[in-house]
Amino acid sequence: MATLIGYHSAVQASSTFDRWWQCNGAWVEPLNQRRDGESGVQLLHPRNPSYPALYSKRQTGHLYRCLRHPLGRPTIMRELEAYRAFARLGISVPKIVYGAARKHEGDWQALLITQALPGFISLEQWYAVERSAEHVTVMLTALANTLARLHHGRWQHGCCYAKHIFIRTNDQGGESPNAQIALLDLEKSRRRWRAVDASRHDMRQLRRHCGAMPDGDWSLLMETYAALMRP
Repeated sequence: MATLIGYHSAVQASSTFDRWWQCNGAWVEPLNQRRDGESGVQLLHPRNPSYPALYSKRQTGHLYRCLRHPLGRPTIMRELEAYRAFARLGISVPKIVYGAARKHEGDWQALLITQALPGFISLEQWYAVERSAEHVTVMLTALANTLARLHHGRWQHGCCYAKHIFIRTNDQGGESPNAQIALLDLEKSRRRWRAVDASRHDMRQLRRHCGAMPDGDWSLLMETYAALMRP
């Protein structure tokens, strides 16, 4: 179980938000300026090895606007809702440890703390190693099932790139291969009125950003995915 105590030394702070905000780690996504603010991700290593590593996405400003929030709302809050919705659909996502936003001296601050995914690598990294045809087929089938489940639920990932799709496969000799898929970086995710709209957006985006996936693998993915999406 991840707790605050395991990730930083004692500090004087008035709230849980303050204590998480003061946790420091190595920047894996340096602060970048956009959306009227800044956003970045740190890796928090625990002092106690029995605790998992955590990722801390922290934002100042960095707002999105919609009809419900015309003055702006931290994108982390939209991402938090998406993580919970994806999990309800049975899609693997990182476990949420903490997520909240507040106004501080007139500016929004937001935090999303999630557990690392042990044994998972990105789709980009997966294709950096030669795989057997059986492992490729199993992975593509699992990916097609995950995307079909997402789109049948009328959810759109919104940033469907190979670097945001994570895979864990068993590579033990003598075992039947299996694959698990997890989806990350959901700050652009949203619900669509129609499944076809979510599907069209994400699959076109993934085709442009599928990394080193060979054309034959893409064809197999689409064939499996299309069969799952049929009414």
